[in-house]
Amino acid sequence: MSLSTIPVTLSLYLARQFIFSVMAMTASLTGIVCLFDFIDLLRRVATKPDVPTSLVTEIAGLHVPFFFMEIMPFGVLLGGIVCFWRLTRTSELIVARAAGISAWQFLAAPLACAMFLGALTTAVISPLSSSMYAQAEALDGQYLKSDGGPLTMSGTSLWLRQLDTEIDPRGVAILHSRDAHLNSGILAIHDISVFRVDHDGHMILRIEAPSGVLEPGRWRLDGARVLRPYELPEAPSTFFLPTDLTLDRVQESFASPDTLSVWALPKFIRMLERSGFSSIRHRIHFESLLALPILAGTMTLVAAGFSMRPTRRGGVTQMIGSGVAAGFLLFTVSKVAEQFGNSGALPPILAAWAPTGAGLCLAVSLLLHLEDG
Repeated sequence: MSLSTIPVTLSLYLARQFIFSVMAMTASLTGIVCLFDFIDLLRRVATKPDVPTSLVTEIAGLHVPFFFMEIMPFGVLLGGIVCFWRLTRTSELIVARAAGISAWQFLAAPLACAMFLGALTTAVISPLSSSMYAQAEALDGQYLKSDGGPLTMSGTSLWLRQLDTEIDPRGVAILHSRDAHLNSGILAIHDISVFRVDHDGHMILRIEAPSGVLEPGRWRLDGARVLRPYELPEAPSTFFLPTDLTLDRVQESFASPDTLSVWALPKFIRMLERSGFSSIRHRIHFESLLALPILAGTMTLVAAGFSMRPTRRGGVTQMIGSGVAAGFLLFTVSKVAEQFGNSGALPPILAAWAPTGAGLCLAVSLLLHLEDG
């Protein structure tokens, strides 16, 4: 066997070992999480004697792709730690290093596999997960939850923005309801304020109404009083405000971002922004899906940095434990950044990509220290 074929043979061997460890670890972790989810569903269904137990199995099964996506980065981390530690313990990595192969060459195949797995998860598993998770949420809301969605709860505040071309061709109407209810397919709103503004943001008039209903193609505002600048309020009457919003679009705006695939999110985000709904959660989720391949590669480098230390130098248990701790620290940072993003304190792109960037800096620093001292 010529020397030129050794890197290819070694790369295929490393890729096979890495993929096996990662998939085994991801499947194990997903199975554990699904077991706890199944137990929680059993606990909830125990209080509803009219709900069959088979429904629990169906909902738990529909959750599997979602949990796989959540667990995958940590499956890469722990699977990579196990793989690299085993190769170090059996001296295979040491022999490869002695043959002149650097850590960067050694990690090329595992890194490519991890990024490919992340891209596959984003492009293929994400649509499957979103579809199945949406079905699970529908079954959960129908049989296990006492409410039918966010709009059925008392005291739900609703903000809407829509085009308003009756007065200004580029005008906008902003509707605020302090209480919204969805009963029998009818969206009823109460304590309503409508601000009709022109394209420059100057208010043309304001409408106050105690109640209203969304009808096909319009809002019906009962007992509405129209207030114009420098004029006396008009007498209460029924006011009709044209709209292109439908009940389905209003309900979709409250849908979890996890029920939408990476391919559907851009269009849905544009729809939310046109309608005046907040799209922050959906934008963060979309950016997180885009960052998933890089995050998987980062976890591979973190695993290598903490587990490729030769066993003769001691401290292996401590190094592996540090790698696991670093992984969960990155998880904590990602959740904290997500909360800051949802609150508007961080831009969605920064909230989604900052944990990946921080982990990448940590991993590269460890590998530079390992390779160059």
